[in-house]
Formats: sequence, structure tokens, C-alpha cells
Amino acid sequence: QVQLVESGGGLVQAGGSLRLSCQASGRTFSMYGMGWFRQVPGKERELVAALRWSGGSTGVADSVKGRFIISGDNAKNRVDLQMNSLKPEDTAVYYCAGDHRIVGSTWPPRQTDFGSWGQGTQVIVSS
Repeated sequence: QVQLVESGGGLVQAGGSLRLSCQASGRTFSMYGMGWFRQVPGKERELVAALRWSGGSTGVADSVKGRFIISGDNAKNRVDLQMNSLKPEDTAVYYCAGDHRIVGSTWPPRQTDFGSWGQGTQVIVSS
């Protein structure tokens, strides 16, 4: 099993920045990659950004392109999400997730490819 713990959420004004971090522990060698999701009450969970350790590929959703950056350190089992130019619509609970597929799996990942989850961290962007 893999345990994922997020940190870095909070309250920020529109236009500001936050950096989320996710620390993985346990059977981290089983992870093909990691990602960040967000969810607003009453809406489906949205894949915001993802990376895969093999080759270092990264990707972000169109809704955050040019504002959010995902980065990671495989040796430290850590993935970060730098969020810039935040908007009120970015308000959500952000979840770190692990992609446990085998090396060589398709890219970019689908939401259903993630099998482990953190507890979430709240981000509130005020207007």
C-alpha cells in the first residue's frame, strides 16, 4: 500500500499563488506516476495535473494550463503543484493520487488509472 499526505492548502486572494506538496510512503516503487485532482461539492473529481516517473512526462488540464505546474522528485517520493494566478473557480479540495500501472502504460493517464489517494487539502481563493 501507498500512503499519500498532502500539505500546503489554505486561503489566498485571487491572483495569488500557493504550492501544494504530496509526500508518498509505503510501496512507492509500485507507482508509475502521480497526479493532482480537485473536487468541488456536487461536482465530479477533476484531474488537474499528472506526471510519470519514467521519462519525466508532465501534463496539466486545459483549465489550469499556463498557471499550474506539476513537479516531482522520484527519489524523495514527492510531488508538488505550483499554483499561480489563482482564480476563485480554483477553490476546491485538492487530492494527491498515485498511478500504479506498469511501466510503459499509456500517457496521459485517465482519471480511472489512479488507485491511491491522499486525504485532501482545501484551497480557497477569495475574489
